[in-house]
Amino acid sequence: MEQTHEHYMQTALSLAEKGLGAVEPNPAVGCVVVKDGQVIGEGFHRQFGGPHAEVEALADCRAKGHDPAGAALYVTLEPCCHTGKTGPCSQAVIAAKIKTVYVAAEDPTEKVAGKGIAELKNAGLTVHVGLLQKQAEQLNAPFFKHARTGRPWVILKWAQSIDGKLAWKNPPADNPWISNEKSRQDVQRLRRRVQGILTGISTVLADNPRLTVRIEGQKILRPPLRIVLDSRLQMPWDCRLITVPDAPTLIVTTRPAAQTEFQQVKKFNDAGIEVLAVGETDHRCDLLETLTALGQRGIQQLLIEAGPTLLTEFLRQNLADELRIYIAPLLLGSNGQADISEKLAALTNAQRLTDVRLTHFDTDACFSGRIV
Repeated sequence: MEQTHEHYMQTALSLAEKGLGAVEPNPAVGCVVVKDGQVIGEGFHRQFGGPHAEVEALADCRAKGHDPAGAALYVTLEPCCHTGKTGPCSQAVIAAKIKTVYVAAEDPTEKVAGKGIAELKNAGLTVHVGLLQKQAEQLNAPFFKHARTGRPWVILKWAQSIDGKLAWKNPPADNPWISNEKSRQDVQRLRRRVQGILTGISTVLADNPRLTVRIEGQKILRPPLRIVLDSRLQMPWDCRLITVPDAPTLIVTTRPAAQTEFQQVKKFNDAGIEVLAVGETDHRCDLLETLTALGQRGIQQLLIEAGPTLLTEFLRQNLADELRIYIAPLLLGSNGQADISEKLAALTNAQRLTDVRLTHFDTDACFSGRIV
C-alpha cells in the first residue's frame, strides 16, 4: 500500500534524529527517496563535516541498484546551495534527475534562505514546502533560534538532591558527587552537543571544574568553549580552566573591571585566554549582551553549569530555552548546600515546559523539557 506524504516525511524526521549529538552546529537532516510508491533510498547527516542527508540518500539508491531519476525526494530541511565542507546538495538533487521535492522547512541562514529551493525550481523540479514544518523546526530548534535571533539556545543543567541541594557540605571521600555515574556520562554526551559551556566565578572558586567533554574511546575534535562570568576578574591562575588545556577558555567581565584591571587582562591575553568585556547589570555581567556576543562567535547551543544564583537569573530574565535536571535519591538536609529551591521560589515569572521527558539513569531521574 502506498504511504502518505506525511509518512515519508516522518520517516525522514526519524532519520534526522539519529544525527543529533554528532552533527552540531550543523542541523540534523534526514532524507527519503520514493519511486513508484516504494522507498528506494534513505539517508541522514551522520557527522559534522560528512556528507549531507540528500547525498547519503541518493548514494543509498544507487548502492541498492535503483535509479533515482523521476523519483520524489523528502527532506527535512531546504537543500543547501553553497560549497562548504561538502558540495551543494541542490545540485546533487538536480543531477540525479529527481522530479519532485518535498521540503519540511526552509533554511533560515543567509547562505541558503530560499536559494536552494529557487535553484531546484529553476531547474524544472516541482517543489513543495512546509510538510511537517513544525516538527522539523522543533527537531533543530537551536539551529533555527541562532539563525533568527543571533543568540544561542540556552540549556540550564544541574544535579540536585530531592530537597534541592546542589552540593554536599561535607561530601563522602569516595563519592563527592550528587548524581551517579550514568547521569554524569549523560552530561558528557550533552556537553559534546554544545559549542559552549558557561559557569560563574563562584563555581570556579568553589569547585574548580574542568568543563571538558570526557567520553571514553572518543577523541573530541571540536571541544566546546569554556566560558566564565567573572565581573571582578577574580579568576585564579591555578584553576583547571587555565591549567587543563583540553579546551579554550573565555573570561567574560564587565567593562569597568576590564579598564581597571588592564594589566590583568593583558596577562590573560598573553597566555592565550580571551577576555570579553560587556556591560554590567547590578555589578554583574549583562547576560543578554553576553549571549549576543557568544552567538556572534558561532555558539549555537550554550550549556549553563553553575550555581543557583546564576541558573535562576537566566530564568528570571527569560533567557533559558531548555532545562535538564538530574535528581538523585538523596535527602541531604543540613549536610547540603547551594539550595536551588529557595532561588526558584523567588521567581515571579511562571514558565511552562513542553516536550517534557523523564529518563532514569539507574536510581537517578532526569527531568528535561523546553521552556515555552
